Amino acid sequence: MKIVIVDDHPLVRGGLKAIVSKEEELELAGEADSIGEAIALIDRTRPDVAVVDIKLGAESGFELVKACRGLPCSFMMLTSSASETDIRLAQESGASGYVLKEAPPEELLLAIKMIGRGRTYFDQSLLGALLRKDPDDPLEKLTPKEREVLGALGEGLSNGAVARKLVISEFTVKKHVSRIFQKLNLGDRTQAALFAQAQGIGSYSPPDKQEEGNVPLYGTKVE
Repeated sequence: MKIVIVDDHPLVRGGLKAIVSKEEELELAGEADSIGEAIALIDRTRPDVAVVDIKLGAESGFELVKACRGLPCSFMMLTSSASETDIRLAQESGASGYVLKEAPPEELLLAIKMIGRGRTYFDQSLLGALLRKDPDDPLEKLTPKEREVLGALGEGLSNGAVARKLVISEFTVKKHVSRIFQKLNLGDRTQAALFAQAQGIGSYSPPDKQEEGNVPLYGTKVE
């Protein structure tokens, strides 16, 4: 069973390699520390399981999972976060497992093997979060697509840039934005962006690092 490790911390990658190397059934196909490197690695090596941290520097491991949906690889999120929001995002992105970094090596290996065989594995201590929905969580008011749009607003993207990123029409983006404003009682894109960032589902990039057309429109109303 081939696996790859995606984590931006060398010490974590080293520890995982040491654990995996002792298991004859597992073969380490490679490691990466960013989404770009990981996509290329997964496409080249075709692993059975990718062990991914949810935070890859300024990038999100959830975005990696979504970007690789067409590839024959299962994903296990390995993280220090026990946040219910992160657990739900892992499920929505298509991850097959969620394990805390504090888990013992035996549990980590069991999770990898189960996921590699087409099953799911979520840390036992998180089962309550999987079964419970917090009625006070404002994100529960949004549909999965509205959450994606909100995250894009948190990145400061224009309606056109959001449409290109999510592969939907600009008209549909405008409808989603209007509904987000209404459901969350937000007045403009600035408030939406700040809310998204506070929820950890969007991060603003300086203009010189954004793609052309992805300029922030903070402070503007929906057209």
